[in-house]
Amino acid sequence: MNYINLNNGEKMPILGLGTWKSPQNKAGQAVEYALVEAGYKHIDCAAIYRNEKEIGEAFGQIFASGKVKREDVFITSKLWDVAHATQDVAAACKQTLSDLQLDYLDLYLMHWGLSENKKEEGDFLSGLGTVDVNGKLTTPRISIRETWEAMQELVHAGLVKSIGVANFTGPMMVDLLSYAQIKPVVNQIELHPYNQQSRLVKFLQNQDIAVTAYSPLGTPGNVKSKGGDIILIEDETIKQIASNHSKSSAQILIRWAIQRNTIVIPKSITPENIKNNARIFDFELSGEEMKLVEGLERKLRFVDPWGWLGIPYFD
Repeated sequence: MNYINLNNGEKMPILGLGTWKSPQNKAGQAVEYALVEAGYKHIDCAAIYRNEKEIGEAFGQIFASGKVKREDVFITSKLWDVAHATQDVAAACKQTLSDLQLDYLDLYLMHWGLSENKKEEGDFLSGLGTVDVNGKLTTPRISIRETWEAMQELVHAGLVKSIGVANFTGPMMVDLLSYAQIKPVVNQIELHPYNQQSRLVKFLQNQDIAVTAYSPLGTPGNVKSKGGDIILIEDETIKQIASNHSKSSAQILIRWAIQRNTIVIPKSITPENIKNNARIFDFELSGEEMKLVEGLERKLRFVDPWGWLGIPYFD
């Protein structure tokens, strides 16, 4: 497995298994297969995915059996938006550690750069926070700085090795870097040929902040076009490049992400796909093929908070 060197000296595997939208009754099995059978060393989780307890059961069995050592696996989780207050950050992290049956996380991310009001005290998984009489999201007076300073304390307490962010825009990163005592090691953002965010990727890498690509295969269930679902893996250019290498479209998309020097976390619960998604180290895309994929840019986001929060987050 190849690794990315993080700015704090830690190493992060460039390929991981994503668990977003992995059903509770399938997530643990997928993680076990990835770690024990397919050679993965990186699992990406989040509290709001609502499957950490099931994944934790898999971790407990795998590490107890000795089939895979805990220290050989890079495990990420994320702080949900309703737990951004100083007094909530550590509690939410400890809940995740309990659910995942872990003593520490390799990486803990702020899931979004906005805060929501939790529906009741101690509820860190209320999903969409409270809304007003007009159905609009209400946001508490909690700054990113307050949350980040609490995240830094998790490192000092030994609960997490590294901290980072997800879904942060360029201006958010500039602001964060102006006061961060511990520099974020990662920004996890939506990246695929239809949403390449090349300038943001370049900026982050120039700042020695690694980039993780989520939804690298596209997420057609999240957006509809006039002609129906937008299915990235059926793009004719991707299919032609796949044919050139006797590979699948998914393998081409993952390889493209890796050749951009970004970490990639494709999600799957199917053993065959989990294994095939890792078979991307035995070939390379040519410079011409990389340019062809670059030409597919549509600035199309499959994940946009406007749809569920009514906040123009990326505008």
